[in-house]
Amino acid sequence: MNLLFVADKPIHLSSNRFLGQLKRKYGTKKMGFSGTLDPFASGCLIVAAGQYTRLFQYLEKTPKTYRATLWLGAESKSLDIENICSIRDLPPVDESRILQVLASLEGELEYLPPKYSAKKIAGERAYTLARAGEVPEMKPIRSTIHSIRLLHYRHPFITFEATVSEGTYIRSLGAMIAEALERPATLSALRRLSEGAFSVAGERPLDPLDYLAPPRNAYFGDPAWIDLGKKLDKRFFAHQENGLYVVETERFFAILEFDDEGIKYRLNRIEKFLETEP
Repeated sequence: MNLLFVADKPIHLSSNRFLGQLKRKYGTKKMGFSGTLDPFASGCLIVAAGQYTRLFQYLEKTPKTYRATLWLGAESKSLDIENICSIRDLPPVDESRILQVLASLEGELEYLPPKYSAKKIAGERAYTLARAGEVPEMKPIRSTIHSIRLLHYRHPFITFEATVSEGTYIRSLGAMIAEALERPATLSALRRLSEGAFSVAGERPLDPLDYLAPPRNAYFGDPAWIDLGKKLDKRFFAHQENGLYVVETERFFAILEFDDEGIKYRLNRIEKFLETEP
């Protein structure tokens, strides 16, 4: 069974445990997801089964859009509601100040990812070290905030929507907002609305050819050569420049890499999507 769909991950459940539920639901062991969501977060989770689990790195998954709520006065080591250590009543913030802070964060940012994150430090996940009482040494990363806007402010909760580049930590973005407002705060809610063209749609099966990032290329030779993984010549393709390409045959598609040495198969004999699949 080959499947590609978007699942709506619920809150208070890890992405891995949710995947276990989906495996049982669809009766398959070969299933994976792209882009881990924290247990307290919900929303868009790209899931694939069968051969389509090999496609994650080739899917167009950016930019990503999130809706988040920042709780002013709450403090948490993990920058979310899973590790609240104190809550204080604070006076309201002028909404114009919030708008200024959000506008100042648009563009490219350099920041430290959360200590409670899946980043690997010397082979260990940062959250594993943090939970063990160690202080993981985080290195700065760069992200692009394409847009960020205030949805509403009902003290002490600031709800905003942000469209960001892949790999952006919204918990860190919330921490930057709190720092600029000179108030302790933590995320109390987070929902991923979309990843590129992917959005929650009731686990409707998707055609991966509509979501692959590499451009299409046409092959004018015998398509059986591609299906069989034979050596190919650039002269038989519509586009001959170096890069990644998607090439279709009658029943399958392949992802090919063109370079100065010739053509390499990244993936081959991936079955095309059938509307009749469950």
